[in-house]
Order: sequence, then structure tokens, then C-alpha cells
Amino acid sequence: MNVHEALIKRYTCRAFKPDAVSAELVKEILEWASRTPSWGNTQPWQIYIAGGEVLESLRQGSLERFSKGVAGKPDLPIPQDWPEAMKKRYEAVGKERFALLAQELDKETIVQSIVGRNYAFFDAPVVIYLCMDRSLTAYSMYDLGAFSQSIMLAAADRDLDTAPAIMLVQYPDMIREVLNIPEELAIVVGIALGYGDAGSIHNRLRTSRRPLTEVVRMRGF
Repeated sequence: MNVHEALIKRYTCRAFKPDAVSAELVKEILEWASRTPSWGNTQPWQIYIAGGEVLESLRQGSLERFSKGVAGKPDLPIPQDWPEAMKKRYEAVGKERFALLAQELDKETIVQSIVGRNYAFFDAPVVIYLCMDRSLTAYSMYDLGAFSQSIMLAAADRDLDTAPAIMLVQYPDMIREVLNIPEELAIVVGIALGYGDAGSIHNRLRTSRRPLTEVVRMRGF
């Protein structure tokens, strides 16, 4: 698989099969991703991985807190508002997902299904937690984003699917305790990893992308 194929194949998987992913395969993906560039080769990422019974305990803890109405408090604050154009795209993809799920589910079940799947980590067999020192700035956050993309493309090359999601890190205190993550590290994002369930309606949506004519300004060509 070449880079172009991996970019096209990658999507946000919201329903995983229970099939296990070996530690060796996860380490291979991370080894490839470690080639990601960073400012001055600082490589700010710290990586914690949960699978098996450890991940299951986190999953059940997440679902239990959600069912009790415990509000999430991720280390990285969630945006409260978007510029108008971004807000429209955000709302549009929500409507697309709702319309798709309405083909099989009623309204109440749709909402429960979408939210519940988030707190169940989409049933993924592995979650990769990416952390960085709290003292670092947005430049290191950029490096972490690049590293995330490298993980997802490497996973696609190995026929694995991924879902980067803030909902995977809604309860950082719980994650920190289970995985022994020191307080000085911010738990930035989680990436669910596994084999996507192609038969699930949750995986049928493919979002559109803005045309280059809308986002690119070229001069001197």
C-alpha cells in the first residue's frame, strides 16, 4: 500500500470487531510512526497503550461514569464555539450521521447509540493514549497531531482501522490511575485501534472534503 492508498483508506471507525491486535503489530505501527518530524527532533509524545483486561476496566469505568451523569473533564479543553463556516461543517456531518442511522434506528435509539459507542470506545480492542508534558506549547501539539496521523496511516497499511477521539479521554483521572500516567503529562487524545466492522451501519459514512479551490491560494505558478 502506498501513501495515497492509505490516505484514501483511512476513516474514523466507530464500530470495531472483537478481534485482538497483537502487541507486536502495535509496536510495529508505532515504530513506523516514530519517523514523524518534530520541532528540533524534540519528539514530545509520550505513549500509553491499553488492551485486554486493562482496557476493559477503562471501558467499563467510562460507561459507568457516563451512566451516572458524571461530566467529563479532559486535560485538553473542548472548544465551546467554532467560526461560522466550521460550525456549519460540524453540524452537517452530525445531520449526515443521523440520517444514515435513521435508516435502521428510531430517534431515541440513535442518540443512545452514538453517545454510548463513544464512551464504550467503539468496542475497540486497543486504545493508544497520546500524552505530552503540560509545559509544552501549541508547537508541540502540532507535532503530536502529525504523530497521530502517522499512526493512523501506518495502521491502514497493516489493514487496521482507527478512531481519534476526545471522547476516549473524557475521564483522565481514571486513565491516569489505571495506566500510571504522571500528573505532569497531559492526556491529549486517544486513538482507538482494531479491525473495523464493515457490516456496521456506524461505519458506512464517509465525510466529504472541501475542494482545493476553496482552501488553497497559489501565487507565482
